[in-house]
Amino acid sequence: MGISVIIVLVLAVAVGLSLGLLGGGGSILTVPLLTYVAGMPAKEAIAASLFVVGTTSLISAITHARKGNVRWRTGLVFGAAGMAGAFVGGLAGGYIPDTVLMIAFALMMVATATAMIRGKKKATGEGSGHGDLPLKRIILDGLVVGLVTGLVGAGGGFLVVPALALLGGLPMAIAVGTSLVVIAMKSFAGLAGYLTTVALNWPLVLGVTAAAIVGSVLGAMLTSRVPEAALRKGFGIFVLVMGVFVLTQELPPPAGLVVGIVAAALAGLAVICRLTTDRCPLVPQPQAR
Repeated sequence: MGISVIIVLVLAVAVGLSLGLLGGGGSILTVPLLTYVAGMPAKEAIAASLFVVGTTSLISAITHARKGNVRWRTGLVFGAAGMAGAFVGGLAGGYIPDTVLMIAFALMMVATATAMIRGKKKATGEGSGHGDLPLKRIILDGLVVGLVTGLVGAGGGFLVVPALALLGGLPMAIAVGTSLVVIAMKSFAGLAGYLTTVALNWPLVLGVTAAAIVGSVLGAMLTSRVPEAALRKGFGIFVLVMGVFVLTQELPPPAGLVVGIVAAALAGLAVICRLTTDRCPLVPQPQAR
């Protein structure tokens, strides 16, 4: 077993940990992992990530369901709508240039991270954490998220969790658990679309999946022990960093270098600003209750 394969398997545990703890982020790790470490072409890495994330999410969802952290009606309807969108996105993705797919992937990560870091608005009556979201909203959000995430090969947790937590007002723990059901359904639909145009290295994919499942079980066990606000913002920061990294890798020079320098400068300024003032304009302030 080569050193690169060992590194891939070790990092795959982090993929599962992200899914189990955050209800998303699996593809955000898996696609760059398989592309930049395992050396897979982008389309093959995207298709493989759908299998890894789908299987891992299914296992982790069972653990969350036992804790009562799954809204089944919301998850199943959202997932069914997402499967239709994901299959179409997976079909289309097989015909789009690799670089375009990866740049689109990174831009979605940055946009979603911004929403998560800013925090959710105060929940209204129809989006309370004690019930399910309205049927029309579930179907519409599911179709849109499914299409986009199927196209770039993401299970969609980094879009599903914000949709449930920010728009629906579900508590973070329940948004995480419900998102795993959605991710599993959409991932397998997107995979079906991609398998019409790509072939996978199944021994490697199954090994990565097994390692990710181990991490997902550990992550699901830790969910209730991490404060909701910290969980949401930590997830957002993680997604933002990975999005900037992918952009620096995929944009042609010198654009990639410029993005990296600007992102590092803004991060440094935010840290300095936060340390020197209580109300830094570069750092999101807590939402008023």
